Amino acid sequence: MAQSPTRAPFTSSLAQELAPGLLDRFQRYVRVSTQSDRDATTSPSTARQLDLSRILVDELRAIGLQDVELDGDGYVYATLPAPTPAAPDGTPWPVVGLIAHVDTSPDAPGEGVEPLVHEAYDGGVIHLPRGGTVLDPERIPELASRVGHDVITASGDTLLGADDKAGVAEIVTALAHLAAHPELPRPTLRVCFTPDEEIGRGAHRFDIAGFGAVGAYTIDGSEPGELQDETFTAAEAIVTIEGHDVHPGFATGKLINAARLGARIVAALPPERTPEATSGRDGFIHVYETSGTAARAEIRAILRDFDDELLAGHADLLRSIVEEVAADEPRAKLHVEVTPQYPNMREHIARFPAVVTAAERAIKAEGLALVRTPIRGGTDGSQLSAMGLPTPNVFTGGHEYHSVREWASLQEMSAAAATIVRIAEQWTSDELVAAAAAATAA
Repeated sequence: MAQSPTRAPFTSSLAQELAPGLLDRFQRYVRVSTQSDRDATTSPSTARQLDLSRILVDELRAIGLQDVELDGDGYVYATLPAPTPAAPDGTPWPVVGLIAHVDTSPDAPGEGVEPLVHEAYDGGVIHLPRGGTVLDPERIPELASRVGHDVITASGDTLLGADDKAGVAEIVTALAHLAAHPELPRPTLRVCFTPDEEIGRGAHRFDIAGFGAVGAYTIDGSEPGELQDETFTAAEAIVTIEGHDVHPGFATGKLINAARLGARIVAALPPERTPEATSGRDGFIHVYETSGTAARAEIRAILRDFDDELLAGHADLLRSIVEEVAADEPRAKLHVEVTPQYPNMREHIARFPAVVTAAERAIKAEGLALVRTPIRGGTDGSQLSAMGLPTPNVFTGGHEYHSVREWASLQEMSAAAATIVRIAEQWTSDELVAAAAAATAA
């Protein structure tokens, strides 16, 4: 009889201590449906996001945070003051931010999430009870290397919501630990839980002046040890096609089929410039939604690249294809609208390197290898950094985001929560206190 695998160890005694409360919070949070809506114009885009935000307000107050507020746009703010007002030399402690988003992606079903914990994962195929969904380690190499981990999934017909409820749970767990242990070194910590990050609006109504932090961290990454200070620059493109519909039996010389014109545009996009054909620092054009009838069609695409000029090139290519199709059928009306979404945060964070230094040291102090990779996506930190709040991104331990195969490792999530505690400690070092004071004075 085969023996069950040994449970994987935690990265530290602190991570192990934080794990039970973290798991409880995470399981409660993912059960609350919080999907955002790209087509809505309100903030938040869906009222259901407020269901979790209100829960967080109550929990933050219960663990002892101050200035807890849910504002009219759906942002939750709170403060955990430093135990003393200033460092021993009289320099005020820095104010450092922790940020995660409450919404989940609209790209996969998100209602009725039922989390499952697969304790001490045995390395085999995980058959989820709904939807015929399987997590096969042969197709998911990250899962194959997590034998012995406590793997958390949904039930197979919804996403899990680790993006970014893992980050939310890790922040609340770390804050609860710090609030219960005032003897632990920490600066003043400001927290914000944002709505609508998944649709590119998480920072749009963020009150940076009121937040008052010298730097911040989004807890919204994936692999353990990740620290990211570079993202794609992003834009969205919407192509609209207006044709002319008539009865197909009498369509000769009259019908202008918008759906067929839209299909020509999509087919003309180069296959080597798609997400599935690119990696590393390659950009792409990703058609994520098409709709249409003979009378009217619409194509929605996202454009991504690390280089602004290359991003502009993607937009130009799309426009040129649309223009070619329009030239072939001048009776149709075709229009391309390209809207910036978020910038590459690299140059903005580089102006305040201390925010990266603190996280690097904290990750290493937790016993993790530092992983420095650019994000093939974006976070709230992309826009916040450009708005004047340097905000790199830290790992959460979640994987396979935006799909019914989404999963997370409790051991890695606990390491992320412990890393947050260690980031707080780093910001009480003389070097970083002085760097924060200089940045604030400037």
